[in-house]
Amino acid sequence: MLTFVLWCLLLVVCWPLALLALVLWPLVWLVSLPFRLVGITFEALFALLRQLLFLPARVLGYRKSA
Repeated sequence: MLTFVLWCLLLVVCWPLALLALVLWPLVWLVSLPFRLVGITFEALFALLRQLLFLPARVLGYRKSA
């Protein structure tokens, strides 16, 4: 909602820039999509490594203190 309000404010202040942002936003989203997928992949890889490293402690019965 805040993004929409900021865009409306930009439309009032500088309408050509607001229309350019409206047209370019889907292109920016498409370009950023592969980077987001790489980020998700690395996050999953690090979670897997963390679980593998902590596996011996979990097998021996270590409990986290809350």
